[in-house]
Amino acid sequence: MKYFIITDVEGVAGVDSFRKTRGTEPEYIEPPKKQLALEVNACIEGIRLADPQAEVAVWDGHGSGAIYAGDLRGGTYLREGRPYWSLAGWDALLFVGQHAMAGMFHAPLNHTYSSLNVEYYKLNGCFIGEFGLRAYAAGLQGVPTIFLAGDDKAGLEARWFIPEIVTATIKWGKGTEAALHLSSEGACEAIRQAAERAVRKMETIPPFTGFSGPYTLEIRYVHPQGQAKKELLGGEPRTEVDTEWVDVRTVRLRTDDLRRLSQLV
Repeated sequence: MKYFIITDVEGVAGVDSFRKTRGTEPEYIEPPKKQLALEVNACIEGIRLADPQAEVAVWDGHGSGAIYAGDLRGGTYLREGRPYWSLAGWDALLFVGQHAMAGMFHAPLNHTYSSLNVEYYKLNGCFIGEFGLRAYAAGLQGVPTIFLAGDDKAGLEARWFIPEIVTATIKWGKGTEAALHLSSEGACEAIRQAAERAVRKMETIPPFTGFSGPYTLEIRYVHPQGQAKKELLGGEPRTEVDTEWVDVRTVRLRTDDLRRLSQLV
């Protein structure tokens, strides 16, 4: 069977400072990348404990990149685009290194897409983050999201949307930049065991299809948006999307097909 892993870096063990995720200082950003690779490899190992012939692809979903292809063991590395919108033929989606959506209480490094410029996303009136939107994209294609590894608040968020999902908690948030962590080895073992369990029970985890069209995606930005952003969201070639700027920081995008907003979700 075929398994697709989405990665991020804010949810891995030992990471509880934005300096470690969006900076340029090697002494801060390189250790999280190495830990992410260890956790992804542990996830792949867990998958193959349950399905020895598994085919695995790994998409580096962190904005500036957070995993080196050469550090992967047994998975195909992907980087470009948003390939979770093209999951035909895949059997399951998994998340490693996932953080919670923007605004979650005591969720370490919480944000939605941009940690600098997005206050929140709402889909049809429901607060939603990267996990929920990507799991829903998979669900629209009939692919179940079976596993998440990350902090405790990310796991809670995942279970809100998909009660049957298997989660591995590798740190417990105490604030936006504060958490209690498992050791590197402890995190990898927890992920390995939980990923195996997720694959063994995947037949009981349905695709996430909790929303239905027509869709209204509301995005609230931290800062007022300039004309360039307004033209990007409201002009060509997105003629199938109705765009309403509520104020200088808030836009509502309406469409019958969420795929038309794939550059944003």
